[in-house]
Amino acid sequence: MTLFAEYGHVLFILACAFGLFMAWGIGANDVSNAMGTSVGSRALTMKQAICIAMVFEFAGAYLAGGEVTETIRSGIVELDVMTQHPDLFVFGMLASLLAAGSWLLIASILGWPVSTTHSIVGAIIGFAAVGISADAVQWNQVWGIVASWVTSPLAAGILSFWIFRSVQYLILDTEDPFANAKRYIPFYMFAVGFFLSMVTLLKGLKYVLKSHHVEFSFLQSVMIAVAIGLVVAAIGTYLLSRISQDKSADKNNRFSSVERVFGVLMIFTACSMAFAHGSNDVANAVGPMAAVISVIQSGEVGAKAAVAPWVLLLGGVGIVVGLATYGYKVMQTIGKKITELTPSRGFAAEMAAAATVVIASGIGMPISTTHTLVGAVLGVGLARGIGALNLRVIGGIFASWVITLPAGAGLSILYFFFFKGVFS
Repeated sequence: MTLFAEYGHVLFILACAFGLFMAWGIGANDVSNAMGTSVGSRALTMKQAICIAMVFEFAGAYLAGGEVTETIRSGIVELDVMTQHPDLFVFGMLASLLAAGSWLLIASILGWPVSTTHSIVGAIIGFAAVGISADAVQWNQVWGIVASWVTSPLAAGILSFWIFRSVQYLILDTEDPFANAKRYIPFYMFAVGFFLSMVTLLKGLKYVLKSHHVEFSFLQSVMIAVAIGLVVAAIGTYLLSRISQDKSADKNNRFSSVERVFGVLMIFTACSMAFAHGSNDVANAVGPMAAVISVIQSGEVGAKAAVAPWVLLLGGVGIVVGLATYGYKVMQTIGKKITELTPSRGFAAEMAAAATVVIASGIGMPISTTHTLVGAVLGVGLARGIGALNLRVIGGIFASWVITLPAGAGLSILYFFFFKGVFS
């Protein structure tokens, strides 16, 4: 009797359980850092952030999480080698899901914002290189990941630095910041609508559009995003006209009324980023899970596996539960411990992160959303001077990024040989 005929139902249940565990880790760690700027700047309360994330992350994961997901994550392993060992492939993917979920659990407990993509990629590299063959790994992909440890936060940091400097120059450091906020914020609103539309088109909705045989070029996506940006600016201008200056509050804090305006912007950016994030990162959990289920059912390793709606549903539920039950730790790190955030600073960071993701997608540069957001928060803090940054917290975060790849690989190797010993 073959492995899949004898233990197929057990392996199926394990794939669902480990996929749910990995999705929980994404919610507790990755989603939390995406919402951390909104909570840390006090534009949203923790409960409001969780409610927004529950709706928009789930909607993004379920509606735009990918009709078809690449079975072999990010082209990390050689398909020709894996087709000869379907049993080892299943053990490896189960080990990878459990290893990445375990590392995300550890990082979340310690409050470290780490990359879920790097966690699962490190785990897949580990079992493929040690459990099967070093030739089973596409090593050129690994160097791209290592380079992104520097390029992602650096690019976002530089961008957020200059965005916040422009906010200081045009609005905050002027004699009448409230009047200048009303004058210049519609331009920022256009930029927010444009960049977040680009994130959604390039990293989220492309899977839904592909399933309907619709595919936009980069230039076409730019034109659609420009139209959406103009609509957002028009709506924003109308909303701004309804906000009046609170002079009594401004006596205690000169920027009190101005920050209320930026607070409205942060709600919009939080909703949009949650949708784009859910649509993009749910694949880290459901991709390997769908791959295992496909091999168990067919007995062969295919290049692609159709993702059933219930698999995306399971991933969406796991993400939401992870955020609601343990997301507060990473939110506190991003929103409060790196530097003090206000709505205007949080807006600059979130906009820079979105813009960096768009530019990187356009030029094909591998990038981590987590590293990008952390780099953007660093850039905003640096705009106020090095003393505004908590260097001890930043050092811990950088160390956790370097550890993520070998930690995922090491745990995956242990789990791989455990499953191989139990089922072989």
